[in-house]
Amino acid sequence: MTDVVSSEAGWSWRWRRERAARDAEFASFVAAATPRLRRTAYLMCRDWHLAEDLTQLTLAKMYASWTRIWRTANLEAYSRRVLMNAVFDQRKLHSTGEVVLAELPDRPEQRAESTADLHVTLMSALASLSVRDQAIVVLRHWEDHSVDTVAEILGVSSSVVKMRSMRALGRLRKLLGEEFARS
Repeated sequence: MTDVVSSEAGWSWRWRRERAARDAEFASFVAAATPRLRRTAYLMCRDWHLAEDLTQLTLAKMYASWTRIWRTANLEAYSRRVLMNAVFDQRKLHSTGEVVLAELPDRPEQRAESTADLHVTLMSALASLSVRDQAIVVLRHWEDHSVDTVAEILGVSSSVVKMRSMRALGRLRKLLGEEFARS
């Protein structure tokens, strides 16, 4: 009887030690990945509070499956995929929140002079793209991932990434003007 109790105590102690190691590894991952995830989320939704929520949702989902992925998965790619899925889901839920205007807003006619104006102009232009195109532009050109990596993150083919990227950049050039694109 004492052998059963001692083996259960040994198992419990080993389990706690393994869990502590996994939790420490997760905490280290969170510290390293949170700024990148938050920036990417912000570029996708243009709202720091929502970006923080999406980042937290991503980290919560990753923690729920951490025992399965912590030693086997490419955590950077996995976290981007979870974040993009959260962004897509959030957009589906709130797609009716668009504001309809009687007149189209003015398009930027001249080059933005200040950094804040430039930021607002770029974010507005990015917002005019579809969610998938935003994801492709952000992952490909902001985070500087290869076409194959973006395709893997979004679960599409490389040719889809190339085609949609080309079209999205064309739309951005059209919105912003050729002078803006060259500067």
